[in-house]
Amino acid sequence: MSDSPTVSVEDVRRVAGLANLELTADEEVRMLRDLNAILGHVSQLNELDTAEVLPMAQVSEVIGNSQLQEVLRSDETRPSLDRDRVMAGAPETNGAFFKVPKVIER
Repeated sequence: MSDSPTVSVEDVRRVAGLANLELTADEEVRMLRDLNAILGHVSQLNELDTAEVLPMAQVSEVIGNSQLQEVLRSDETRPSLDRDRVMAGAPETNGAFFKVPKVIER
């Protein structure tokens, strides 16, 4: 395995803070181990020769068009809910959007 980047305890704490998670010391150690294992696996994947592999934007490019029709439904416009009727049943609205209480405090 080549030199793969490593995650530090400070990195784990920073990401946990960004995700608004409170980790115990044991959870920090476990997360540190898991994240470094993931980076190790990605490092192994980076060693593969993909020079002959064409880039793909969609998995559907792998499936032939005849098979694709069997798997996916056709796109078609369908009626949606009436906005006025939906907003009339909402506890709080500005007429266009639902108003909800703030749930994330920083």
